[in-house]
Amino acid sequence: MTAPDPAPLRIGNASGFYGDRFDALRDMLTDGPLDVLTGDYLAELTMLILGRSRLKDPEKGYATTFLRQLEEGLGLAHERGVKIVANAGGLNPAGLADAVRKLAAKVGVPVTVAHVEGDSLPVPDGFLTANAYLGGSGIAACLRAGAEVVVTGRVTDAALVTGPAAAHFGWGPDDLDALAGAVVAGHVLECGTQATGGNHAFFGAYGPALLRRPGFPLAEIHADGSSVITKHDGTGGVVDLSTVTAQLLYETGGARYAGPDVTARLDTVRLTADGPDRVRIDGVRGEAPPPTLKAGLTRLGGWRNEVVFVLTGLAIEAKADLVKAQFADALERGGGRPPAEVRWELARTDHADADTEERASALLRLVVRDQDAEAVGRAVSSAAIELALGSYPGFHVTAPPGKGAPYGVFEARPVPAGGVEHTAVLPDGSRLAIEPPALTQELADVDEPPLPDPYPSTAPTRRVPLGLIAGARSGDKGGDANVGVWVRGDDAWRWLAHELTVERFRELLPETADLTVVRHVLPNLRALNFTVHGLLGEGVAAQARFDPQAKAVGEWLRSRWLPVPVPLLEGIPLPEVTA
Repeated sequence: MTAPDPAPLRIGNASGFYGDRFDALRDMLTDGPLDVLTGDYLAELTMLILGRSRLKDPEKGYATTFLRQLEEGLGLAHERGVKIVANAGGLNPAGLADAVRKLAAKVGVPVTVAHVEGDSLPVPDGFLTANAYLGGSGIAACLRAGAEVVVTGRVTDAALVTGPAAAHFGWGPDDLDALAGAVVAGHVLECGTQATGGNHAFFGAYGPALLRRPGFPLAEIHADGSSVITKHDGTGGVVDLSTVTAQLLYETGGARYAGPDVTARLDTVRLTADGPDRVRIDGVRGEAPPPTLKAGLTRLGGWRNEVVFVLTGLAIEAKADLVKAQFADALERGGGRPPAEVRWELARTDHADADTEERASALLRLVVRDQDAEAVGRAVSSAAIELALGSYPGFHVTAPPGKGAPYGVFEARPVPAGGVEHTAVLPDGSRLAIEPPALTQELADVDEPPLPDPYPSTAPTRRVPLGLIAGARSGDKGGDANVGVWVRGDDAWRWLAHELTVERFRELLPETADLTVVRHVLPNLRALNFTVHGLLGEGVAAQARFDPQAKAVGEWLRSRWLPVPVPLLEGIPLPEVTA
């Protein structure tokens, strides 16, 4: 007689970044049943913030918000038998583990605490932090040893799910398909409410009341690695094929999604509706992970300053030209050298014959950068403010210019997995070395999948925004931007797969025209994923663009007009036709 499948493991998420909704941890523990609650607190920019924090206080370097959340959450988790796994340890997981133990003693909750370390690497000259992205094996070892709270430093976001799942189901490093399924579920959970309708392209389809306060997501993980993405009953938000697809495309690239535990094949992912607010993920195939780990390094890149001039009413372009010329002249007369980088951007937010002054105004943004703080400090501030009574009519700025501030740079490098001392520090204090996977596989591009038959070219078209039929989600990976685009029907997919080429993408987004753009095709998701190399300069911390994390590049793409077959627009309210 075949033994019944074990019950699924219910893993929830309560944080997508350092600064996410504070009461999410409590809500996830009280709104419904869970086995494991995870929290992702680390991003590329966060490591730089924690690095600067630890310079001031060597005892810090972790996400202190997590500790404050545990003040009430620790007792709730213990009462309900929920294990907590979070990467809030940042640069000091041992310090956070000690702090959790002290907190547990203070609030009278007897919990066992373990942590994972070894991600910290020797910091090269000129850098502030250097950390390898570890997998879930150390987390699994801590849980198998009886830990109720596990804190880590820099692990992959998906490791917060693969670790508990491997510990619960007894997976080993050779269970590649199961691990890959857990990686995909982990990727959906990692950004919290982005999986439950947050930041969603088709938000208008759900109504504002439903999205006012989206609930955080959870995954029911099965023994074979398949899962169902859902949320607690009665919470806000929505889980459907579109919200899950959007998050799957977020900050990914091609068909091979590599990690320390396994390389998940995103081109094998199957999504099916499984009832209200339930989406099943199955079919995920896994391959051996690469022999290297990703290492993230942060450093201070230099100094920047910013001034935003307000231009109101008539002759906006002429006013902008005047202040730019005056500013350059003032810098030259100041006697010092100009900043290494001076960038102007005019945002035409003004409206003709406007009924408020703000709607009649445009914003002229000046950003300067240099390795020398003095070059972007007082010289720039003085040059801007000296113009106040002798420049364009209506001169004013949004805020007084300051002395400048440092900006950071994130850099990713591969490091041999065998050279990283991945260590699980168990509840009894013993240390267990985690060996890297014995079987590895070098990453390689997959063959381009066949495209569907083109949509009939004889169909009449109408110029409309792409976003009427296509969703998009975008984000940052170092200096690169990722833009995932998907549609919700097979006919729309036939059109999108042939229409949105790299050439068309560059045409629609002129900022990308001179950059390397790579297109990845994911037919199972009816999706295209574009990687735009170099769009973000030195990365999010450098704040090189108006949108430094590329969060809205996808929405910019959706706003662009192009000819769309009329049959695909049936039932969709159409805007006025443009020229």
